[in-house]
Amino acid sequence: MTPTGGRGRGSEGRPPSDLSAGARPSEAAAGASPGSSAPGPMNEMTIASDYGAAREVQRLIREDVERWGYDPDSQFAIKLAIEEALINAIKHGNKLDRSKRVHIEWRVGPDSAEFSVEDEGPGFQRTHVPDPTDETNLEKLTGRGILLMEAYMNQVEWSREGRRVRLVKHNERQPAPTPAPGVKSA
Repeated sequence: MTPTGGRGRGSEGRPPSDLSAGARPSEAAAGASPGSSAPGPMNEMTIASDYGAAREVQRLIREDVERWGYDPDSQFAIKLAIEEALINAIKHGNKLDRSKRVHIEWRVGPDSAEFSVEDEGPGFQRTHVPDPTDETNLEKLTGRGILLMEAYMNQVEWSREGRRVRLVKHNERQPAPTPAPGVKSA
């Protein structure tokens, strides 16, 4: 895994060598922090087509989402969609070929989070993917990842002949309850 961008840059601004060797990406020196209204720094990471490497990316993204105070439903939606996008890139895009890479970018801010996952496979046509809710597909064990991403995220966009997916989730935090008239809040 080679992290670059906002997360993963060393103190001199160069990327550390390899996360899989045990290095931990450092926090960005620049960028917004929780409590501000600006989006956080752009983070990038390139990994081998390996489920273990994908779990490390998911962990880093989950930490960012939690740090920015996303509500539990939004956290779950992001976790599910990122997991599905990474599995699709590794399994279907790169065909489990560890010599092929998956590139991930993410930016998390207080109001929305944006992610992109891109593989090195041949791509696909979204309109040619069978509908998993069709009666002939209901008992199949696979084929629901894209449906889940589209159901849980606010935006899902495919580009680069289907090799890249961009996911956007808004922080759906609930407003603080308003006290009833005549009741003082603590």
